[in-house]
Amino acid sequence: MIKKSTNLCKITETTSSAAAVDGVLSAFRSICGDDGVSLGETVREQHGKDESVHRCRPPDVVVFPRCVEEVSALAKLCHRHQLPIIPFGTGTGLEGGVGAVKGGVCFSLRNMDQILDLHPEDFDVTVEPGVTRKALNSYLRETGLWFPVDPGADASLCGMAATSASGTNAVRYGTMRENVMNLEVVLADGSVIHTAGRNRRPRKTAAGYNLTNLFVGSEGTLGIITKTTLRLYGVPEEMVSAVCSFSSVQAAVDSTVQILQAGVPIARIEFLDEVMIDACNKFSSLSYPVSPTLFLEFHGSERSLEEQVNTTEDITQSNGGSDFQWARDAETRNRLWKARHDAWYAALAMRPGCKAYATDVCVPLSRLPHIIVETKEDLIESRLTGHIVGHVGDGNFHCLMVMDPSDQDELHRVHLFSQRLARRALAMDGTCTGEHGVGLGKRSLLCEEVGPSVIRVMQSLKDAIDPNNLMNPGKILL
Repeated sequence: MIKKSTNLCKITETTSSAAAVDGVLSAFRSICGDDGVSLGETVREQHGKDESVHRCRPPDVVVFPRCVEEVSALAKLCHRHQLPIIPFGTGTGLEGGVGAVKGGVCFSLRNMDQILDLHPEDFDVTVEPGVTRKALNSYLRETGLWFPVDPGADASLCGMAATSASGTNAVRYGTMRENVMNLEVVLADGSVIHTAGRNRRPRKTAAGYNLTNLFVGSEGTLGIITKTTLRLYGVPEEMVSAVCSFSSVQAAVDSTVQILQAGVPIARIEFLDEVMIDACNKFSSLSYPVSPTLFLEFHGSERSLEEQVNTTEDITQSNGGSDFQWARDAETRNRLWKARHDAWYAALAMRPGCKAYATDVCVPLSRLPHIIVETKEDLIESRLTGHIVGHVGDGNFHCLMVMDPSDQDELHRVHLFSQRLARRALAMDGTCTGEHGVGLGKRSLLCEEVGPSVIRVMQSLKDAIDPNNLMNPGKILL
């Protein structure tokens, strides 16, 4: 009886949302034009999913605002008619963060694609949500500056702020949390705020609550990010990459920990297990030994690079690592890192017709060898096709599992494995997600991680900022 009642409630809620949307379509069109509003099934389907396996209903309508004033006006309408709001950047997320759990209106921000304020002398820039990571770095090419946070996908920079994205360069340059200086945010009622004050961009501040970092990682549940001010960095004088293989996972990860303990300011240090390296070899036409492998990159002056490389080589060789295979010129380096970033597609190619499920955890560095070894054993015992790849320089790694979505037994084993992996990380004083976020998939794990009292504080913040639960409902908090 309870189940039937719940289903009836959901059907009523869905019908109510769609009916409310029908009543405001003309107002939406008056704000952003006929081309800025879409009811098309294909468009709605595209905007109701990301790269994850999580699926739910698409939004009732997709709107394409062109400026913050239009975002604000549209949000005011949604607030007046109690319509859920789901912000959408590029759809590259991995935890179901853009699904329309309660229907409503998807705000696709791709038409807001301006780079607004570049201050090269101050090493900062302000961009709109349609600007992607690659587009910004292409724009900066002649300035001697770059933005180093690199999650692999060419994601929207405001979307990266919303999900607190990280990536291969985080060990040296930090994540989005360390690199966002200010945000312009449209709240659920349409009001516009600047988290550090309008036009403020100091390198540090002690003024009041850190609202910027409250919204970084909020996954669209508190507001729509319409501008972000970012830290920039000088392009290094020299860059060189290397590949080193090992006889065991333990030796590779031990080397990572020792390199960081030695104070080497390494820019990237990525781990690929033998399953992943085999997939990358086949997909990207490489010929690396099929064994646990580190991809490394060093940034700095010619003299500092020599010191970094010598120290790193001594450490890897003491752990039985192979001689370095070098990638010195830009073309070879780019090919190497493209192979790393194509790991998702390489894994999928190993089982044509299947789907990939990616999960990530992060632990203190000293626990990293232990958790990776245990995870590999768990994959074998669970009879799962799993590839391990990670930003091991900051204790974060991913497990990419390729599965047959029609095989219910395999799906069940994947679910149980991902739960065990997350709880294994929590038992080692880590987190259930280092960079993918909570979204739909890890809401119960978040409660286990931070505890009910912290969840209550999070909920009180959500209730204060979005009392009607219109902003991306159903995500992060249960």
